[in-house]
Amino acid sequence: MERSAHPIARRLLHALAVVGLLAGTQTAAAAEITIGQVAPLSGPLTPTGTHLRAGVQLYFDAINAAGGIHGNKLRLQSRDDGYKAAETVRQARELLRETQPLALFGIVGTGNVEAILKEKVLDEAGVPLVTVRTGASTVVKSGNPWVFMTRASYAEEIDKIVQQYETIGYKRFAVFYQNDPFGLDGLASAEASVKKAGGEMVAKAGYEKNTTEVAAAVKAIVAAAPQAVIMVSNTAASAEFVKQSRVAGNLAQFVALSVTDGPQVAEKIGKEAAKGLAITQVVPDPGGRSIPLIREIQDNFAKFKPQDVTLNHTLIEGYLGAKILGEGLRRAGPNPTRRKLRDALEQIRDYDVGGQYISYAPDNHVGVHYVDITILNKEGRLLR
Repeated sequence: MERSAHPIARRLLHALAVVGLLAGTQTAAAAEITIGQVAPLSGPLTPTGTHLRAGVQLYFDAINAAGGIHGNKLRLQSRDDGYKAAETVRQARELLRETQPLALFGIVGTGNVEAILKEKVLDEAGVPLVTVRTGASTVVKSGNPWVFMTRASYAEEIDKIVQQYETIGYKRFAVFYQNDPFGLDGLASAEASVKKAGGEMVAKAGYEKNTTEVAAAVKAIVAAAPQAVIMVSNTAASAEFVKQSRVAGNLAQFVALSVTDGPQVAEKIGKEAAKGLAITQVVPDPGGRSIPLIREIQDNFAKFKPQDVTLNHTLIEGYLGAKILGEGLRRAGPNPTRRKLRDALEQIRDYDVGGQYISYAPDNHVGVHYVDITILNKEGRLLR
């Protein structure tokens, strides 16, 4: 009787082992948190999208190597929108449907984020969006309960520019802007800031999104002879504008918002032409060692060795946003939901990310206000 029972016992043990294996697989799957990113991974803003992605992935690599958050590993799923607003909406909805991310991260562009809000993508899915590559007032003041800003507003950047140059006697300002919601928002902020400072707006000229057709703007602005030109433009257009303006003999001080990458400008048009271009920054200097956050990022960059990217301000912005997201996940507990994450982020007060303090509240989703001004030197490097 004992011999005849052995095959049954063996089958029972095998069945139990299979059940255990399946249970282990389900546990492993449950221990992974997916975050979705929709950003320009092709087109004129490819460097912006890829460096934001590299920043968040670097943070995820470091966290996962240390065991995750509450034992949950973090996984990034990225989709390319080519910097086209309609595509941002389509890709975000597809991503939410197919991979069910706990949060969205790192959408680039004022018009792109505005489209997400207008189409109620976040509200319908009940999903937080942490870190957007825009500081437009339309987003900052939207009051959307699912958007969490991790950078200063464009108005704060522009106020910094006007205050800086007004103190040294500059009164005549011009604005070069992208003719879309991003540029028009910056233009409105510049007009208000210059007026408040008692200055004069002597010229304003735009270019079309996803182009570098700046010749008409160069001509209009050089004719007005401003002392300073505020540039509400992306890297490619900023580079072409500075290049053509130099040739046209414009001797004004050019100051671009943080969406322009200074070293890339120097690479595109040459260090001599780019020299002296000032750029606002919404994160600290990537090359410094005095700020704990930057030391942390530098050390992780050396350890995990991201490929095909440089340690620039955009990567820092991605890492900073990811670290704030990570703190929200910690506070949301071991079994986070989208709503738990949103509520946890709203409870963050004076959180030290490493030399910077972040605060949110149910009626305040703008947690960061850091702004600095840097300038390109003759080697094409940014100096404070």
